[in-house]
Formats: sequence, structure tokens, C-alpha cells
Amino acid sequence: MSAEVETNTTMRAIVQRVSRASVTVGEEQISSIGRGLCVLLGVSSEDTQRDADYMVRKILNLRVFEDPSGRSWSQSVMDRDLEVLCVSQFTLQCVLKGNKPDFHLAMPAASAQPFYNAMLDAMRSAYRAERIKDGKFGAYMQLHIQNDGPVTIELTSPCGSSDPRQMSKQRKEKTRSHSGRETDAPGSPQDPNASSRVDGGVSSERKL
Repeated sequence: MSAEVETNTTMRAIVQRVSRASVTVGEEQISSIGRGLCVLLGVSSEDTQRDADYMVRKILNLRVFEDPSGRSWSQSVMDRDLEVLCVSQFTLQCVLKGNKPDFHLAMPAASAQPFYNAMLDAMRSAYRAERIKDGKFGAYMQLHIQNDGPVTIELTSPCGSSDPRQMSKQRKEKTRSHSGRETDAPGSPQDPNASSRVDGGVSSERKL
């Protein structure tokens, strides 16, 4: 695997400050929040607990809200006691082959679901459980997002060293880590059509 591809194997999140957001499956609205954060999260095949811990910490402490005096970029969702809506989105791990999306960097569904659920549990433990909402893993979802600002921030978990020997060592360590959680080893083949991750559309409304 080339160094260029290695730099892409990292957890990715699109974090939007929202006035409100909701998730609908079929005709049923399964989750909704008022002001807070909407987080689209893409887990890669090589992510470990270290990546998850980093992302949880960053999401909850990201200072994108104003303080009571109106000073911008000074408080986090936890400071303001606001809500977070998380949605698993493997398409964030997309690599284009020509014009066709390829998702081989995404964690296989059988491993991604417990990994993602554990991240939600960690977020609830670090904050307040009732403030963390979720979509429906594997369902075809419609997201209704009213971006507040607009404010949209991309987060990635830290990449490893660019030294080939260090990268080889990190791959082995991550493989052992996944094996310890009884998950599929990194790079396992997957059928995107059989994936249990969300691939629903996202509609956004901009607050003027």
C-alpha cells in the first residue's frame, strides 16, 4: 500500500453547527435535536481506540459556540449544555477511481457497528447520555440539517508517521488491536451493497 493511501486511512468527521437537525427512516423520524452539533462520522479499516478517544474529545470540546456575552468561538457543546446528533457515514472514506466512488478504506460493517456504538457510549459517558442522539446504523436515512452560520468543520484523527518502517509497525499494531476486539482485520473485503452503514442522502437548509 502506498504512502499516499496510508494518509487516507484515518477516522473522518464532518461537524456542523446546527439550529436543528433530524433523522428520518422511511416515514418515521427517529432522532432530532435543537441547537447543537450534527456529526457525520466515517470510520476507516485501521482505526483503533486511540482514534476513537481523540475524536470523541475533539467533538465534545470543539469551540464553535458563543459565550453568554456574545463572544464567538469560545464555548463547546458541553459548555452550552447543547445536543449532539451522530450519524455513521462510511462514504466519508471514499476514494475515487475515475468518477466511481470506492469504499475499501472503510471499516467492514461487522466491525464498524460495535466500534461506532462504543464511540457513542464513550461520548455519553464523557458528557450527558440524554444529550447524545443517533441515527439508525445501516438504514437508508434522510438527514434534515439546518446549518447555523453556516459552520462546517472537518476533523480527522491523527495520521501516523510518514516513515515506511513506522507505518508498517503501525499497521501491525492496528491489526493486533482489531484482532483483540474480535473484529475483521484491516483490509478485509466488503460488499458495499451489503454494508450495514448509512448511505442515505443529506439535505441542508441554510439559515439566512
